[in-house]
Amino acid sequence: MIVGLIVACEVAFWVLLAAGLAFRYVLGMPRAGLALLLCEPLLELVLFIVTAVDLRGGAEPDWKHGLAAVYIGFTVGLGHSTIRWADARFAHRFAGGPPPVRPPKYGTARAVHEWKVAGRWILAAVVAMTLLQGAIWYVGGDGTDSLRAWQQRMAWLIGINVIIAASYTLFPKRER
Repeated sequence: MIVGLIVACEVAFWVLLAAGLAFRYVLGMPRAGLALLLCEPLLELVLFIVTAVDLRGGAEPDWKHGLAAVYIGFTVGLGHSTIRWADARFAHRFAGGPPPVRPPKYGTARAVHEWKVAGRWILAAVVAMTLLQGAIWYVGGDGTDSLRAWQQRMAWLIGINVIIAASYTLFPKRER
C-alpha cells in the first residue's frame, strides 16, 4: 500500500505541475495555476500521515516506510527547484518568456552552481534522515534496521554530493 501511494504521489506531482503550468501559461489563469502548484505539499502530507498511521497500526518498519521518508525528503529538497526548472521552460515555450538560463560552464561560477545543487541534495537527505529518525523513535528500537539502512544511504548521498561540489572547487574547469 505504501509503495502504491508513493507512486501515486509521484504521478500526482507531475500531473499537478503540468496542470498548474498549463493553467498559468496556456489558459491565462495564473491564480488557478498557482493554486494547483500550492497543492503539491498536500501530497507529501498525505503520504506522511498514511505512513505514520501504518507504523502506529503495528506494521513492521521496512524498506517501504524508509522509501516514503526518502521520497518526502527529496520532494522537500528538490521539489521547488524542479518546479522552477519546469516553469522557466513552460514560460519560454508557451508564454514568450526568455530562454531558460543555463548553468555556468567554467570557473568559480560553475563551482558555486555545483555547491547550490549539492545543497539541495543535502537538504533532501537531511530531511529524509530526520524523518527516518523520527520513525525510529516513533516505533521504538526493535526492527528498525531497514530504516537505519536508509539513513546510511542518505549519509552516502551527502558525501557524494560534497565530493562532486568540492571537485569543481578544487579543480575548476577552465574556458579554452
